[in-house]
Amino acid sequence: MVLKKYELEAKLKDENQLIQSGVLREENPLDLSDEFKKFLEACRRGDLRTCQELISLGVNINGKDKFDYTPLIVASLCGHFELVQLLLESGALAERNTFQGERCIYNALNDKIRNLLLQYDYSKSTDPLQPWASHITALLTRTTPKTADITLTTNTGSFDLHKFYLSSRTPYFQKKLSSAPETDNWHLSHSVPVESFQAVLRYLYLADLPRELVDAASDVTEEDVFKGIDKISRQLEVEKLWDAFLSGDRRLARQRFQDEVQRAQSQVEDFFRNNVLKHKMVVEKSKVSEVKWPYDNSIFADCLLYADEYEEEEEEEGEGEDNETGVNRSRANSIPVGPGGEVTTTNGVSRPSLSVIYPVHRAMLIRSPYFETMFSSEFREAQRSEHLHVIKLDCTPEVLEVVLTFLYTEKADCPLEFGLELLYTADMLLLDKLKNKAALTISTLGSGNSNMLVDRTHTEGETETEAINVYDVIHAAWDLRVQRLEEFAARYIAYRLEDYIDDEDFAELIRESASRLQSRQETDTIELLDDIRYYLSERFRLRFEDAGLDDMLDEEGEISAGTAEALAAQVAANSEEGKSLEDTGPPAVDGINGVVRTLDGEAAEDEFESDALNYQILLRKIDVMLDRLQLDA
Repeated sequence: MVLKKYELEAKLKDENQLIQSGVLREENPLDLSDEFKKFLEACRRGDLRTCQELISLGVNINGKDKFDYTPLIVASLCGHFELVQLLLESGALAERNTFQGERCIYNALNDKIRNLLLQYDYSKSTDPLQPWASHITALLTRTTPKTADITLTTNTGSFDLHKFYLSSRTPYFQKKLSSAPETDNWHLSHSVPVESFQAVLRYLYLADLPRELVDAASDVTEEDVFKGIDKISRQLEVEKLWDAFLSGDRRLARQRFQDEVQRAQSQVEDFFRNNVLKHKMVVEKSKVSEVKWPYDNSIFADCLLYADEYEEEEEEEGEGEDNETGVNRSRANSIPVGPGGEVTTTNGVSRPSLSVIYPVHRAMLIRSPYFETMFSSEFREAQRSEHLHVIKLDCTPEVLEVVLTFLYTEKADCPLEFGLELLYTADMLLLDKLKNKAALTISTLGSGNSNMLVDRTHTEGETETEAINVYDVIHAAWDLRVQRLEEFAARYIAYRLEDYIDDEDFAELIRESASRLQSRQETDTIELLDDIRYYLSERFRLRFEDAGLDDMLDEEGEISAGTAEALAAQVAANSEEGKSLEDTGPPAVDGINGVVRTLDGEAAEDEFESDALNYQILLRKIDVMLDRLQLDA
């Protein structure tokens, strides 16, 4: 035990020396920037939306403040489960055998968060680029479907590789292949051992480097292999290649590998933006079949992918909007995915529907099982033809571009207006990670302290314009089985229940939720309604807790039975005086007398009495709706 202790101390000392010398990078560096402070504050509040925005802008997700707190520790300590999940999915590091990792688990506010942290394999470190890197590595040996388009041959073997990848990773091949894109065979020098080429290719394709560079039966020495690696690295102009073979320390080797993965991702992203996106074509829909691209093209594309633009007629005033709820029912909020028609009208002028075509590479498309199956089958798209196959994807060009960006770079920044469409498209392509990102884009709309999660009983003025059709969100959550969206939609409605409770579409939604149980019994609950009631209670409970009125709540955080009875009696008395529960509007403060009013228009002593009454009014209205629907819940 004493010897092991000294070994650990010596190892820690060596690592600290490497960090101080700048050779080894600190995994949780001190960050005192204003951006990081804003990020930590958002983690304390559980503000998912702000955190997501800052992560997209490149905030240091693994930094720490002057008290050694990382964003993941803060989120765990404050009990924000969804935020902890987001941080882990985005690459937050907390290895179990490290000081920071143990702090995360030990300080987790509840078992739900603690179990989530324990589910992650910290020994391998969470790396958001790991799936992308694994796919690149698999291309080195993958034979089905065939995606390789150039063969490097030696005197003893050959390697099937990809022009676009070699061009993006090495200045040498970029120059050579750009001048001769038709090249499909490349003869390597016989003066360099094949083991050297094999090691360099494994490095370029992000595979683990072999511990033994020379096979025991080979007549080539390890010195010859290293000389060959040095020669190839200078010829290909590949940075850091030599250092990768000299990493003795485990953490240093892992750090260099992570750096190389990020460098490779950046190089492929540059190639994607400077070639694929730069060469996209906008043509009339009727002329897509006339587009002909040869296989030997300058960007090495081997198929064309296109989507039709969605054109819509100019809406008349009030069209496309529900007059009762004010919910926008525009194209951005309602699916189907795909084009709207052959010819559309804008300002009375007819114009043809357009299609956007992207030259792409099958090697990256097959990250989607949808395309992998397509190109591995007997379908026409899998067969060689005179020109590149033109393949349609049933979505809009904006969403197709998000999908392609994800497949090539692992990045996916999707505007909210395309969130639902991306959700359906990612589900069709069986891209679970992209599907989760789309769900996150939608669900962070109303999370944390975002101004989108407005408490409607304390909002003055006109009804706000909804940023998304929550009915479409619920149906998407049901269709695609996305639990995160179901919870978001229930919370979203609960904080605006007075806007929805009298809507016939809302009643139909509750009926549909009840019918989702195949053999519903009278005693069964309605899942959506249960969630809405829970978040409704949370909405008002938070108001009471903030005001210090904890005596109004029972042990489970609900309004106490005695208080509820008294409030219900007062509501009933108000109803007997002629105030209908159906005749409600937003709460108001009388501008003349300064009187606070409830949802049914009755005067209350203050906002907190109004809250208590409003809570019971909304529950009563739910019961009235259930009676009308003849449902028990």
